[in-house]
Amino acid sequence: MPADRRRLPWFPTAVLLALILTAALAPLLAPHDPTAGDIMRKLIPPVWAERGDWEHPLGTDRFGRDVLSRIIYGSRISLAVSLVAIFVAGTLGTLVGLVAGYRGGLTDAVLMRLTDIGLSLPIVLIAVVMVAVSEPSFGNVILVIALLLWPRFARQIRGEALAIKEQDFVALAVVAGRSSAWIIRRHIFPNVVPTL
Repeated sequence: MPADRRRLPWFPTAVLLALILTAALAPLLAPHDPTAGDIMRKLIPPVWAERGDWEHPLGTDRFGRDVLSRIIYGSRISLAVSLVAIFVAGTLGTLVGLVAGYRGGLTDAVLMRLTDIGLSLPIVLIAVVMVAVSEPSFGNVILVIALLLWPRFARQIRGEALAIKEQDFVALAVVAGRSSAWIIRRHIFPNVVPTL
């Protein structure tokens, strides 16, 4: 197969589209209100178990809430958290990587040591500790994920920025007297983004 003909992976794409459609159509797909409980119908097992019924295909929790409806509505929160957290981590990591890669020297050394510290942290342990110390909320979850993911973006962007800053068009911009911020915005960033 020629290298220039890349196919979209169908299975991961189908799973992602199913998640997005489930989140978007949650009010239509959920069989029950996810927050309404019925104490008389608590702890019903899934339909394939002995006392399961088709009214609650995945059963109910200890408060009598339908598990399937809660999963469907929960996909909205999962999708929102992942999109916002990846956006925040990507933005922060890209900024750090661009500055470190273009400036070099002491700036690069300090920023990359901070990145190395971020990469060395055990993600699951830090996430559990941060959630235990602070109250569980939408903002705290996004903050934890963003703080744990930005070093991966920074490391990759820095490598690309190091290669691009050696190009002739960047040297010509420096000779023309352009500022570092202008060079990063007009030359480095546009050439780094397509490689992500």
